Amino acid sequence: MHPQRTRLISIFATLSVLALGLGQPADAVEITDNLDLGGALRGRLDHDPDRDISEFSFDTFFLTADYHSDSWIAAAKYRFYGGDYPYDYTDRVGDIAFAEYAWVGYRFTPEQQLQVGQTAIPFGLSPYFGSTFFETLGNVIGLEDTQDIGFKYLARHGSWDLQAAYYPIPAEQGRGTSRGGRTYGTSVASADDYVVDGSDNHEQDILVGRLARTYQAGDWSGEAGVSLLASTLDNQDTGRDGHRTAAALHATAQNGPWGFQVQAARQQITPENPGDDRLVSFGSFDGTFNVAAKGNLYVADLSYSLPGQYGWFSGVKLYANYSLFDKDESDFRDSQRFIAGSSFTLGPLWIALEWLHGRNDPYIGGGSYTQSLGAGGTDHWENQLYSNIGYYF
Repeated sequence: MHPQRTRLISIFATLSVLALGLGQPADAVEITDNLDLGGALRGRLDHDPDRDISEFSFDTFFLTADYHSDSWIAAAKYRFYGGDYPYDYTDRVGDIAFAEYAWVGYRFTPEQQLQVGQTAIPFGLSPYFGSTFFETLGNVIGLEDTQDIGFKYLARHGSWDLQAAYYPIPAEQGRGTSRGGRTYGTSVASADDYVVDGSDNHEQDILVGRLARTYQAGDWSGEAGVSLLASTLDNQDTGRDGHRTAAALHATAQNGPWGFQVQAARQQITPENPGDDRLVSFGSFDGTFNVAAKGNLYVADLSYSLPGQYGWFSGVKLYANYSLFDKDESDFRDSQRFIAGSSFTLGPLWIALEWLHGRNDPYIGGGSYTQSLGAGGTDHWENQLYSNIGYYF
């Protein structure tokens, strides 16, 4: 057995023993009245019998810092990967590393604040497009859980919530082997050499706005909102500027333990590539791949939260999520992702267990990583079991 995997199993065996005696997850360490430090150590399980993959491996280690006072606020999170599946082409943890976010903010009032730095773009269902840990196809087309560098304004007034941001530049590239995918969030990137018909676009002057309103209707509550995004793509080969626009409508509904989320989004990119303008290269997690330049994204999520505690288990949530990337090009194969799973707390451990189903999905079933979101991959359903196990402190 690989020495690193032996150490990882030993660590999680110890954490599991601790879980039997503790009832709640660990909290961040309070350094001062204003500063908290925390982090997590996570492992992952990947089981895909079709590809003869059965791996329990190190996932990530990350550190967080949060500062809060009456006026000033700040937050940072830095992630470390490498040395084990699916990054076993690297030698050790830290060979792949990048910041998720790092920003400083000022509260003008309890309802208004300005954040400056690398922040999550305010677009669509927030903070994620559903209940899953693995996230939706919105993540891999650059709309969900992605970050850029600039200024973000947040304001609440009664039932209204407004977030508006201007990002002159995308997220900072971290450490890794990829040319343009050394980031946590997926964004427009410089393609690696292995990407056929890959492009080299730099996104800049990104404008994002999100307006939502909460509602109460009998036993149901939630929010409905609209989001817009516009940016410029500077092509490094032609020297000409293209453009990216996106718009979304979203709604959520909650009734006791039941939750429902839905979203429809349109993404349209008009690049000035030297070759195929129907494709744009994106990247994250130390890799790059092609995405169809024009298409619609649809997301639906249903969840049920079990109240109370069941022995060592608590916070149990069951969910199902479906996302579809419907591409404009008639000869491109649409991408689909369906996830059924559960997340729960076991003492100090937080665990997500998910059954992944994907069609023309770069991350499920070993199809075409570089072309599935573009022209398409194998065009049949693939599936695998995925679990993420984390000790948060």
